[in-house]
Amino acid sequence: MAEIQGMDHLIRMVQVHDTFRRPEIEALGSVTETKFEILQYLDDSPICIIRPSQPQQRTQQACRRFLKRSVLSKAIYELWGIGTTYPELHEDVHRRSSHLWDLYAQSTFRFDIDSYQGKRSSESQRGIIESFNYLPFDGEIKMHHPSQIFCVFEEWDHKAPHPKRVYLGRWIADGGREMVRHYDLKKRNYISTTSMDSELALLTANLSLAGPNKLFYDPFVGTGSFPIACAHFGATTLGSDIDGRMVRGMKIGGKNILGNFEQYGLREKWLDGFIADLTHTPVRKKKRWLDGIVCDPPYGVREGLKVLGHRDPERGREEVLVNGKPSHL
Repeated sequence: MAEIQGMDHLIRMVQVHDTFRRPEIEALGSVTETKFEILQYLDDSPICIIRPSQPQQRTQQACRRFLKRSVLSKAIYELWGIGTTYPELHEDVHRRSSHLWDLYAQSTFRFDIDSYQGKRSSESQRGIIESFNYLPFDGEIKMHHPSQIFCVFEEWDHKAPHPKRVYLGRWIADGGREMVRHYDLKKRNYISTTSMDSELALLTANLSLAGPNKLFYDPFVGTGSFPIACAHFGATTLGSDIDGRMVRGMKIGGKNILGNFEQYGLREKWLDGFIADLTHTPVRKKKRWLDGIVCDPPYGVREGLKVLGHRDPERGREEVLVNGKPSHL
């Protein structure tokens, strides 16, 4: 197991898909084999505090591996202090982090201010940063690419005169938000009206624990958004769809599912696609052979519902003979 204990850690989350943020963090803990306890999480807050459950070894490596997959997290920080007021925060910074100060005494550094639902003037921000002048940092202040980044987080109630909670954290690693831009549908060669956007596709892949040496199947594959997301995390994928036009795409110009995989350098992660009705699927077996099924079932809004067969239950049941032997067309 990865080991990232010793200090609590603060995850700065984004305020979208809030009902999926905690499940994603828990899923990432499982898929990366990182054990931790969630100490603080609220749907209306961008702050999540976790406590790793094992000794403080290989901390930064474990944090980077854990969070680089996260779609709904901006960054993870080593938590240096927390309080409801700044005097309380400063007291907690002494209590939690004084044993670490000498490690960064000569490092280049900068301070950031992150106010959620609040706003600070430049003068006010400068005053907050200078209130931490007791930290024995003698290194150069660098606004671009410093060795250490310290961030003061503020949580405000709407139109409140003062923040309700304040935190200080030392930056460890960024989350995986860049993935969302990399797989943006606007830049993809082959899409349709029902292509799942990259953020939700990648989030679904995380929740389903997609990873290397796993086989994932999408029975409503369309243009391949879910398999591409799973393949990004190392899974091998395949898919089917009742609409053969979606599966085949266009051979010219790479406007097909295979072309999408090739666009992202994931060709070896796509087995193939085939035409099938899930209600009469040819892939059912008695034993489990798939590690995951990810899909966006059709609901008849952007595209009509389709199934194979006839309204007349007796039609199509006539025996077919080929060379005098019962056969299938």
